[in-house]
Amino acid sequence: MKKILILNGPNLNMLGLRPKEHYGTLSLQQINHLIQEENDSFFDIEFYQSNSEGDLISKIQSCLSFDAILINPAAYTHTSVGIRDALEMFPGVKIEVHLSDVDQRDDFRKINYIRDVCDICFSGKKEESYLEAIRYLKNIN
Repeated sequence: MKKILILNGPNLNMLGLRPKEHYGTLSLQQINHLIQEENDSFFDIEFYQSNSEGDLISKIQSCLSFDAILINPAAYTHTSVGIRDALEMFPGVKIEVHLSDVDQRDDFRKINYIRDVCDICFSGKKEESYLEAIRYLKNIN
């Protein structure tokens, strides 16, 4: 069975409390449950969330043998060359995911260090962005 890492960055542990117009109403645990339902045991999925850039980099490095990473780097999208470099070394499929449409938000969010090392991006559809990413992985496997 193929192994997938679902990696979530800073403040995503606070979903449900964040501005609903951008992030929706679901908690991260509820989104993870929806991902598992969509997955339907197709992949072996590991979930990880951290507010620390170094922890996220270390997690990517520890999963180099996985088949895919689905990453919502959150605010680190716009600031982290370190996460970008770790993803660049990952040999499997890399999918960038965002709850909000970061390209249509604040000007500083238009800087994206992650996108060019990922195979595809799903964004702007709240939790549906994650589900589209899982469907994409199922279709290419």
